Amino acid sequence: MADLTSTMTEAVPDTEIRLAQDLLFFAYRDFTNAADVILEELGLGRAHHRAMHFVGRHPGITVSELLSILRITKQSLARVLNDLVDRGYVVQTPGLDDRRQRLLRLTAAGQALEHRLFDRQKACLAEAFHAAGPIALAGFRQVMRGIMDESARAWVDLGPRDPRP
Repeated sequence: MADLTSTMTEAVPDTEIRLAQDLLFFAYRDFTNAADVILEELGLGRAHHRAMHFVGRHPGITVSELLSILRITKQSLARVLNDLVDRGYVVQTPGLDDRRQRLLRLTAAGQALEHRLFDRQKACLAEAFHAAGPIALAGFRQVMRGIMDESARAWVDLGPRDPRP
């Protein structure tokens, strides 16, 4: 595998890799800024947004699954979840088979906020996707999947969960 990696790296000039880094950094900055305005109004941060995104996409997700996705400490996630629960955006219920599990779902207020944040970012992506066209979109997806590790690709491949319990 090391030989293949070095061959692939040599095939792409450093200038292209640096440009890709620039593009990723600036795109992330501007993409997240669309939601940051709303989050700031509410006294929330990007960690809250990420948690709400994955809880909204995977209703009934366990705390341990969310920890695995976000790759943050239990303490950091606990602060974020406690804040979201206290504000009425997320509800925690015991697991059906294992009562020690905590299953997470967005409340109606949480769904409304998550939709509001999504709509802000959707406009940014929809415009870029439309301008790039379907072939570029397929290439974008391929590059993004190539950057992700196997566990992230597995989550993306799962798609959203059925919101029913």
